[in-house]
Amino acid sequence: MKKLVYYNSASDLEVEKQLLKKWGITDLDLVLIKEKDPNKITEHLWDADGVVVIYDRIDEKVLTACRRIKCVSVPSIGYNNLDITAATRLGVCMTHAPGYCEEEVAEHTVGLLLSLIRKIPFYDRNVRKGIWDPKAGYPVYRLRGKIFGMVFFGHIPRLVAPVVQALGMKVLVYAPTKTKKELQEYGCEKAETPEELFERSDVVSIHCPLIRGVTDHLVDEKLLGKMKSSAFLINTSRGEVVDEKALVKALKEHRIRGAAVDVIEDEKNAKSELFSLEENTVITPHAAFLSEDSILQVREMVLQQQVQCLIGGKKPLHLINEELTFMRD
Repeated sequence: MKKLVYYNSASDLEVEKQLLKKWGITDLDLVLIKEKDPNKITEHLWDADGVVVIYDRIDEKVLTACRRIKCVSVPSIGYNNLDITAATRLGVCMTHAPGYCEEEVAEHTVGLLLSLIRKIPFYDRNVRKGIWDPKAGYPVYRLRGKIFGMVFFGHIPRLVAPVVQALGMKVLVYAPTKTKKELQEYGCEKAETPEELFERSDVVSIHCPLIRGVTDHLVDEKLLGKMKSSAFLINTSRGEVVDEKALVKALKEHRIRGAAVDVIEDEKNAKSELFSLEENTVITPHAAFLSEDSILQVREMVLQQQVQCLIGGKKPLHLINEELTFMRD
């Protein structure tokens, strides 16, 4: 019997149990563990064959101490909490779930755009306080003719582009791996540098993964300083991609008009200086991925990957460390 541990990840495992029953798999034991102390992770995983984890760090120390672990899966697109180098060296499969929430994040991005431009959350808060004043807050302009800038151009931005174009916006993209011709096929213009994107855009939307040493604090004080005073920033990628202190400063000093973020730097403690800025900031609780459809899809994807590895003895679908040359016995 193989043991698959869901570590601080799911509220229950009924969906997974029903899937195993449907697939006719009886030799995989599912265990749900809730543990707030990060120092106790090896105590819970020492006899696990597979692990599903969202935010907890799975590094060389954990993988070395827990020698039965053959596969680690994150039910997300990003995987910055996994030590891919150590896993590859030790023969451990690392998987993620690309694509499961593309539509949801794209919809959320557009929702944040409209919330900022039309001041919807600001108006709502004011009305509930007894302030019935449509002219309160910053000025409102129509979107037609404005430039919507996107950092990177993966699957989610490709879904966002036609929607904002339908609203009359021009789309400018900074994506080093994409050519002008590729972007033109989507009706988009290529920005050669981040500086060009931030200088020209009326709205900048962040869609890049968190890559240590590459995209962490990519949006810093210098780039924010390139933005128009009337421009907006949207972040639905990872909190650490944006230098939060620099963003707070820019918003407080009204060097940019506003920001909408679904992610913050300290999500573990859910604390941010942004929370105090109600006039020009919209914040959602890392909810862009969420829908009943996306959750069911990602739970099935993750379990399927674990079954492929633990029961089938094969490299699973959506393997992050594709260069893996051997798998742990």
